[in-house]
Amino acid sequence: MTFEYKRILVAVDGSKSSERAFEKAVAIAKRNDAKLILSHVVDTKSFATVDAYDRTLADRSEVYANSLLEDYKHKAKAVGINDVEVNIEYGSPKIKIPKDVAKSFNADLIICGATGLNAVERFLIGSVSENITRYANCDVLVVRKEETK
Repeated sequence: MTFEYKRILVAVDGSKSSERAFEKAVAIAKRNDAKLILSHVVDTKSFATVDAYDRTLADRSEVYANSLLEDYKHKAKAVGINDVEVNIEYGSPKIKIPKDVAKSFNADLIICGATGLNAVERFLIGSVSENITRYANCDVLVVRKEETK
């Protein structure tokens, strides 16, 4: 029995590990003729110390997210993936990706990059990829950084 993924969600944030996650997502989507959902969650905890009326940081984050996702969408379409959708959310990526975004798109695979947190940070706050694997209702592929040769 073979299993094919039909709705692949890739979480991107502009980091090197999310770039590698995107590359793997594109390869898997092509192989499975799947829909590719590109998602970026604007982490609102970074706005916690900003005056509620100062929308500058939020606006810049949204502009960045749109630019990032449109760039990835263009790259995916350039290699032959026709069904590509972009998604921007606000909140905590570790909660939004597995509990909201994946469910709303009925994703059967989530792909994300491994984070660069050290052991203490992981213990105190937990990594995004760790939380996605814990709370997702579908398969999750965590892409590690490229091996140095």
